[in-house]
Amino acid sequence: MESRKTKQEVQQRYNGAVKRRKWEDPPEDPEAVKNFDPASRVKRRKSIILLGYTGVNYFGMQRNPGTKTIEEDLLRAMQKREWINDEGFRQPQQIQFQRAARTDKGVSAAMQVVSIKLPDNLDIEALNSELPEDIRVYAVKRVTKGFNSKTNCDARTYTYTLPTIAFAPNEEKVDIQTYRLPAERLARVNEVLALYVGTKNFHNFTSRKEFLDPSVKRFIMSFECDPPFLPEGSTAEFATIKIKGQSFMLHQIRKMVGLTIAVVRGLAESDIIEKAFGQERYGIPTAPGLGLVLSRIHYDKYNKRYGEDGCHETLEFEKEEPMIQEFFKRHIASTIVETELKTNSMVEWLEKLPLHSYEPRDESEPSEWKPRNRKASDDQDDDDE
Repeated sequence: MESRKTKQEVQQRYNGAVKRRKWEDPPEDPEAVKNFDPASRVKRRKSIILLGYTGVNYFGMQRNPGTKTIEEDLLRAMQKREWINDEGFRQPQQIQFQRAARTDKGVSAAMQVVSIKLPDNLDIEALNSELPEDIRVYAVKRVTKGFNSKTNCDARTYTYTLPTIAFAPNEEKVDIQTYRLPAERLARVNEVLALYVGTKNFHNFTSRKEFLDPSVKRFIMSFECDPPFLPEGSTAEFATIKIKGQSFMLHQIRKMVGLTIAVVRGLAESDIIEKAFGQERYGIPTAPGLGLVLSRIHYDKYNKRYGEDGCHETLEFEKEEPMIQEFFKRHIASTIVETELKTNSMVEWLEKLPLHSYEPRDESEPSEWKPRNRKASDDQDDDDE
């Protein structure tokens, strides 16, 4: 039989001494006082940072030790301006840091959203002065305590800008500076893009995914190509493809664009797209990453629930739209065009495209799907183009 608790133990529990930590004032030791960081206990509120960046010079959004990433530069700038303390810089999860989408190497973002706990009255201009020109913070907004920029996101919109020579027939010898996309070929491009709209099985449009894996089913809301345009100061014609979906897997959009180009150029039959949604395994060509841009993050459900409660702002970003468009035009769109004309990344990719095989691969039949063990950093089910 257990012995009864002493009167002292009961009194301690009643007073909360067992469970509660006693508040500790800053240390009185002169050296310790000198090193004491008052920001470490500043009241922080759940917020979002709205930002854009040019990804050409970066190895993606997500922080990765030893590589140049958007998050590394952003966190370092926030540390310098005391938006976060040293612990927050070392372990961002301690301040509930979460990106809405994980962009891959070379991919830019006209709009990216990060949720994080921040103090009030922050100086955005001062933060931007610490950031390179490739990254720009547009705004900071308060959100609900439980807000998560990734899980509260309803959809993402990406754009892919490319020279229209990509849609020329493969047998034609054309020049990037003089080729002009006829209206009927633009219509053909949109006809092919429409085949992706709806809920499809995209196991062939990413890596390390099986047909029976539930996560490979993705909902594409729209996919279309805008009319071509001539960038300022260039004779080469470009066009922009826009795609909106709930979420995307690694390389998914670039593979969708790559296969579309192959079909439009006559290197593959149209039915290859429908076949790729099926069980057989196909090797899908991956278009270059240069033209891909995260264009919009959508929070429709959040806005409907909290946008009119009088306490929270809607996350529609109409006020910030002029800044977003200015940054996109000056830093992202111009960089895509200049880099393409300088490096010929699309033209060189097109030269290799005829060597690609569109026949099904000889692989064993898929067995019952089993979840694989994944590291905490392996977010492939994330939006991570």
